[in-house]
Order: sequence, then C-alpha cells, then structure tokens
Amino acid sequence: MKIGDKLPNIKLAATNEQTINLSKIKGQKVVVYFYPKDSTPGCTTEGQNFRDAFNQFEQNNCVIYGVSRDSIKSHEKFKEKQEFPFDLLSDPDEALCKAFDVIKLKKLYGKEYLGIERSTFLFDEKGKLAQEWRKIRVKGHVDEVLESVSQL
Repeated sequence: MKIGDKLPNIKLAATNEQTINLSKIKGQKVVVYFYPKDSTPGCTTEGQNFRDAFNQFEQNNCVIYGVSRDSIKSHEKFKEKQEFPFDLLSDPDEALCKAFDVIKLKKLYGKEYLGIERSTFLFDEKGKLAQEWRKIRVKGHVDEVLESVSQL
C-alpha cells in the first residue's frame, strides 16, 4: 500500500451484523486504523480518542473503521463497552492486514511473534490513499489524523 493506491477490494465482517467492502465507499474520506487487540490499554485509549473526536471527523465527511484480528464477538463487546460510534472490522485471516502490510515481527518479554503494528491510513473521497502513519504512538495521534482529514 503506497500513496495514491486505492482501497483494496476485500470484504470483512463488521460490527452491527454487517459485511464491509472498503473499496465500495465513495464520496467520503475514510480512516482505517489497525490495532493489535481489543480491550488492551493502548488499543482502548486509541479507540476512545477516535470516539471522542468522532463528530469532528463526521463534520469533515470522514468515516472511521478500526481493524484487528479479533472476532466479531470480541469486537461487539469492545465497541459496546467503549461506546464507539464507528464500526470495527474483523480480519482473522489477515487479508486486509496483509494488503496494508501491517503484520510485523514483534517482541514481548523476549519472545518473538507476528502481530499488528499500530497503523492508520487516510483515503480521500475517491478512495485513494492520501496519508499513512506507521509505528504509532497513541498520544496525540488522533489529533494529527484529524488535522490531515480537515486539510484534505
């Protein structure tokens, strides 16, 4: 995935009993953020930050989707508990994760494993990648994304 690329034609299960194909979204800016795991501290804070700024994204004609490998059942609980006004996409087969190249080798307590690298992608109204953020630090990130959305 590089600047100018179109949203991939991949269907994923989403919260609220939906199936979402990002490539079918037209006429709106789209933020797709990848996070490692539902209900973990960093992922919860990131989701809350997107939630708290949701109205500002909406005012800029922008939809938000969170993506992880967690199940829909896990996503539904996470979304409900945190009162997220946006949908979460379940990517257990890593199809979307691989299209965005966000599966990376990580280390935790000396063990190596493959996991999602926290990343965010912003697409314009024509479905073309306008900006990307990789290896994200949660603090201040949503403000930076919102600034980019408002300038697009």
